[in-house]
Amino acid sequence: MEELHPTDGQPCPENDEQDLYEHHRFVVDRGQGLLRIDKYLQSRVENVSRNKIQNTARAGNILVNDIAVKSNYKVKPGDVVSVVMAHPPREIELLPENIPLDVVYEDDHIIVVNKEAGMVVHPGYGNYTGTLVNALVYHFGNLPRQNDEDIKPGLVHRIDKNTSGLLLVAKTELTQSRLAKYFFDREIDRLYHALVWGDFQDDSGTITGHIGRSLKNRKVMDVFPDGDYGKPAITHYKVLERFGYVTLIECKLETGRTHQIRAHFRHIGRPLFNDATYGGDQIIKGTTFTKYKQFVKNCFEMIPRHALHAKTLGFKHPHTGEQVFFDSPVAQDMQEVIKKWRGYAIHKKLD
Repeated sequence: MEELHPTDGQPCPENDEQDLYEHHRFVVDRGQGLLRIDKYLQSRVENVSRNKIQNTARAGNILVNDIAVKSNYKVKPGDVVSVVMAHPPREIELLPENIPLDVVYEDDHIIVVNKEAGMVVHPGYGNYTGTLVNALVYHFGNLPRQNDEDIKPGLVHRIDKNTSGLLLVAKTELTQSRLAKYFFDREIDRLYHALVWGDFQDDSGTITGHIGRSLKNRKVMDVFPDGDYGKPAITHYKVLERFGYVTLIECKLETGRTHQIRAHFRHIGRPLFNDATYGGDQIIKGTTFTKYKQFVKNCFEMIPRHALHAKTLGFKHPHTGEQVFFDSPVAQDMQEVIKKWRGYAIHKKLD
């Protein structure tokens, strides 16, 4: 069985949000007697507590015949039961670490963090310390408990180690369940900024194609024609600024597949600038002049990672129902390399 929940840079890459929740569907047997749905599910879903199931019901994530039900609902023969259930990426002891965090917003239910590039999100193989979750455990340990409920980081999505930008984390199990359903139903609006190689004929477009682990290299993802391999993925993009040999774009995700933006743009021949995993750390477009090669080398040194930033997050607050929106400035290293390319483009036009 494949490992589903690794961390960045290890044999299997992280980031697919569906790794952070499960979708179950059951059709109740004809001979089934009346039974509370929490007891019914506890006997059919592995490693789940009754309390977890009850929180999932409170979040509105247990549907019977497409209608949300409470945990005391009694299943009947022929009922179609559908459940979206959040779960931790893996059972690892989470050690608190005093690591500075850029907290954009926080209340009793959620926290939005502006993650710096280079920080792994969750502990795992090869990265048991120094992660965002370790920092959050420490941060939450210094907060008062709410209604005798432990405050603990509940991931509902992830961004790669070398991607900077906004990350939304639940502080309670109930909140995590509600947010997991938002992601499952594609009700979270996210925009990324990326610097990619090449130019575009149109000002906007959409990239589709199933994403799955490469058949040649399990550390990277590949795009496959529609079919049985991989998972459907949709990325919308809009050109923000053209610099000739590279382009600044805005990406809107419909799905949250592992390395989705990076794999999709490599697939269309426009890998992210300085993305070593997907070929963007080579000169893809431009001239053969030594001066140009040195210019690109200097740019690579300015941003020693792929040029991708998770810029905005918009969603309905899981407890108040209010629509909230968060924006973050593009990371400094990416701003500097964009400025350098902007200057190059202007100089090139003047020549």
